[in-house]
This record gives sequence, structure tokens and C-alpha cells, in this order.
Amino acid sequence: MGGSATTDGGAGAIRAIREAGGLGGAKLVVLCDVRTPFEQAARVFAPQKGADEQTVARLTRRLNDQARRLPRDPRGKPMTGAAGGLSGGLWAEFGAELVPGAQFILDAIDFDRRMRAARAVVTGEGKLDQQSLAGKLVSEVATRARQAGVPCHAIVGKRELDSFGARVLDLQAVFEASTPPQISAAARRLADVL
Repeated sequence: MGGSATTDGGAGAIRAIREAGGLGGAKLVVLCDVRTPFEQAARVFAPQKGADEQTVARLTRRLNDQARRLPRDPRGKPMTGAAGGLSGGLWAEFGAELVPGAQFILDAIDFDRRMRAARAVVTGEGKLDQQSLAGKLVSEVATRARQAGVPCHAIVGKRELDSFGARVLDLQAVFEASTPPQISAAARRLADVL
């Protein structure tokens, strides 16, 4: 669970699962791309979708009200704010297991072995910012590359990460590109670097 156009704390998904008769004994494993807790979801993510301060306050109140009504309180638990609190709603209502998604996916595709056999790694992100450091795939890829001594580069839609954050990721080069022609040009520039 990552981007979401809603901040409903999973209310819609919970209702849909209940109306369909529940999980039928299935276990939910939720892959999360952020560590944000439930009560922070509106403050952290809603402005990205165009919410103003009043809307963020209203969404936060709604999340807190919802948290009090759920069987378990998701507030304060890392990863429960993913996808507008959807992960937290599923954790609280159905006992979903919350797992860092980047680690899960990279392990599933045997990334470390493949990375060590490569000259360099190229990763990407829609917007490289402080959130990129908190569970996003770009951070996990860069960390693994740094630990293995493999150079890591990124092509991003927008770069808003400060110099300290950039040092944390230890990316060798970051190219901004948000349209297909810009991405092609960035790829050509990156090829020259490699």
C-alpha cells in the first residue's frame, strides 16, 4: 500500500469486506511503503493530493474518531498510515500483518544477488523528498546498494530532498524528469555517466 486518493482509514475496504461476508479465514498481509502511523496519515499525505489545512484537520479528526471505534487502536503503530490509513484499518479490524513492502519485494525478486552482479543500480521515485527516507523503495534500494558498494543512481519526477537527506541515500546522481521525453533524455545522460 502506497499512494491513495483517499484518507478514509480503510473504512471503505472494511465495509466492502464485511458486505462480502468477511475474509473466510484468510490472513491479510499488507505491504506498506511508509512507516507513518495512522493518526499522521492526513497531515503527511493529504496535502500531496491538494488538501488545505482545514481539510487536513477534518480528515485527522475523522481518523481519530474512527480509531476509537475500531476493535484495536491503530494510532502510534508504524505503517498503519499507509494509503490514507487503509493499512491501519485492516490491521485494526482484521488483524492484518503489516510488512515493509520494499524489503518484501526486493527479497522476492532476489535483488541483492542481481545487484551485486551489476555495475550500477538505477532506481526512481515520483517525488524524492523526506518521505523517500521512510520506507519507500528508493531508500531501500539505495541502502542495499551502498552496503554492497554498488553505485546507485535515480531518475525522479521531482527532487525536493535536502542535502542531508541526499547524503543519507548516497545516490551517485539524481536526474529530474517528469515527462516521457524528459525521462528519455535523463536516461541518455545517465548512460553517459555510466
